[in-house]
Amino acid sequence: MDRNNKDKQNFDSKNIMLRYIIIAVGLALLISIGVGKAGYMMVSEHQVWDSLASKLKVDSLPRPAHRGDILSANGELLASSLPVYQLVVDFDAIYAAGNDTLFPDVIDSIAIGLNRIYPKYSVKYYAERMKKGFEGYVDSLGVRRYSRWFKILPKYSDQLTYEQFQEVKQLPLFRFPSYRSGLIEKDAMLNARKKPYGSMAGNTIGTYGNDRGNNGLERYFNEELAGKEGYINRRKVLNRWLDINVKDEEDGCDIVTTLDITIQDLAEHALYRMVDSMNAEHGCCIVMEVSTGDIKALVNLDKDTFNVDANNHHYWNGKYKEVYNHAVTDLIEPGSVFKTVSALVALDDGVIDTTTTVDTGGGVMRMYGSNMRDWSASKGFGFGVINLSKAMQQSSNIGISRLIDEHYRSHPEDYVRGVYRTGIHDTLSLPLTEAKNPRIRMPRRLPNGKLDQAQWHPTALPWMSIGYETQIPPISTLTFYNAIANNGKMMRPRLVKCIKKDNEVVREFPVEVMRQSICRHPEALRKVQRMLELVVEQGTARKSVKSRLFPIAGKTGTAQIADGAKGYKAGGVVYTASFAGYFPANNPLYSCIVVVKTRTGGGSNVGGPVFKEVAEGIMSRHVVYDAKDSHDKNSQALPDVKCGNILSADYVLESIDINTDGEWREALVSGQPVWGVATLHGKNTVQLQKQRMPSENIVPNVVGMGARDAVYLLESRGLKTQIDGRGKVVSQSIAAGQPVVKGSLCMLTMRP
Repeated sequence: MDRNNKDKQNFDSKNIMLRYIIIAVGLALLISIGVGKAGYMMVSEHQVWDSLASKLKVDSLPRPAHRGDILSANGELLASSLPVYQLVVDFDAIYAAGNDTLFPDVIDSIAIGLNRIYPKYSVKYYAERMKKGFEGYVDSLGVRRYSRWFKILPKYSDQLTYEQFQEVKQLPLFRFPSYRSGLIEKDAMLNARKKPYGSMAGNTIGTYGNDRGNNGLERYFNEELAGKEGYINRRKVLNRWLDINVKDEEDGCDIVTTLDITIQDLAEHALYRMVDSMNAEHGCCIVMEVSTGDIKALVNLDKDTFNVDANNHHYWNGKYKEVYNHAVTDLIEPGSVFKTVSALVALDDGVIDTTTTVDTGGGVMRMYGSNMRDWSASKGFGFGVINLSKAMQQSSNIGISRLIDEHYRSHPEDYVRGVYRTGIHDTLSLPLTEAKNPRIRMPRRLPNGKLDQAQWHPTALPWMSIGYETQIPPISTLTFYNAIANNGKMMRPRLVKCIKKDNEVVREFPVEVMRQSICRHPEALRKVQRMLELVVEQGTARKSVKSRLFPIAGKTGTAQIADGAKGYKAGGVVYTASFAGYFPANNPLYSCIVVVKTRTGGGSNVGGPVFKEVAEGIMSRHVVYDAKDSHDKNSQALPDVKCGNILSADYVLESIDINTDGEWREALVSGQPVWGVATLHGKNTVQLQKQRMPSENIVPNVVGMGARDAVYLLESRGLKTQIDGRGKVVSQSIAAGQPVVKGSLCMLTMRP
């Protein structure tokens, strides 16, 4: 019995193993067949399945947000994202709509229209290009397919403006809805970053590319400007695409800067004339408002050496443009403009006074084995015995360096601590990622109490006192001079006033005081202020900076720098000529610094004339004349009054004694805008006629209005505006009488 049971178990074991083997082989065959079939589908049938998927699949597509604008202090656009379009046609939609018989008849008309709208390509090119897209292609299975995303303009750089695309939509066939015409609009729209003022303040505003800011404000505030993209699900139903909104996009914020376009333009032209006349390497100019620290202009100009000759050598094409932001990135030896720091430190410490004298000899003096020279030495004379005030007026290297060395040589760290006390070494925390901090080293002492000669040579102190042995960006130097003009109160340079969203402030950057005083004794500051005035009235800046219109205070500066490995003796000397100061000296409103790098020498005749031109140009805006002084009743001319708020027009006309006529004055009580037109009537009368404005949900007609009234009317209805040109409105992209779609962009074209 036991034996029979054992045999039965052995028999069953063999059957089970056989079954396992059969199952394993079967599974292996099924897997092999599945893998082979999948590979065949991927390689040979992928076009068929792609076509099927395009009809059934659900795509999650991003909806890009509108990038915010960068504005000047007065609201002018410095950078903005404008809609541009690629010219793309879905020929599959044309066939699906049954327009395939119509399209061949209108190809020539469309080609002629495209050539007129975008003349870069010929009529023949457009016709052949569209025929190619219309013919489609034959896939690997022999099935004819029609191009679904065919670019009529082949290059990415071929982009149509909003106005051009609207003209394309009026061409034959393309005037139909997109599902019938095949003209793709929404998905073909791109946001191009444009700067209405060209390269003006280009490095400060920054550049934008690859969906992010690359430098300047564009980079620092990239997150705020970019906004947040939304998403849609796209499903193809009955051969038409259906967009299902999943998440709305959130448009970016606007950045309001402190820049003044007029001052920026003035400074740029003044600097350009100087660097161009000197064939300079580069130059920069910064203008700051004394009481607030607001940067009103920030100009950088470099030689444009982009051109390349046949030997692949870069050469100058005779032009200058913005390349680097030297004003905030260049760590340079400031030269003689730093003497003001040394004078303030010594006066504040009480070791010298303006009457303290020093012997400067014949213009050359030996100091610790090296020659200290005054600029007069090259002309064959020296200043002899002079006091501190005279040393500042004549920018005497020997005078300033000997005074500082005499009182601080034993404890140079006291001098450097005094320099730090002036705030010129402070971190400014500018909203520019490329900005650099000053480098002014502190003397180091060894354990035995002696100065570390390897880190602090005896020549360090006298040369530091006249602007060498330090590295300071121009913006830091100007911040110090601005504090002198502001009676010692140092303001943090402010480049951005606020961040706005939908015209409401979401973040403000208030005026900030960095130091209540840059010195301990107000009397020391007053003496420095007076010495800076004398530099312009009687000293080195008298010929180049002194103005007959108002007093100016400031200091000239020149630093000699060895040009890399060439060294001084090899003739490789480069000069940084500068002037830093403020105006008007008796009631400072603005401070300014000009720095020019050149190989042809420094001196006050480089930075000084630029400073003077900028100062006089700015102050001319503060001159106010009374209209009554030029009033001539015998030869009175009627002004050209724009359409718009006639309440404002009436106020201006009456102030210059011009009569107004019209039945609208009942609105004077409310003080609200009264919209209307103005026409000449009689010899000395302007007739103002009230017009009824459409409801808040209808786009108004702003043609003929000035920018202020047109923007107010449109944006009060929830529209966004973009201005092109100056003068009065001659056209608006969203026609009057259409329903308002809040958030839509209305382009206003203006002409004189």
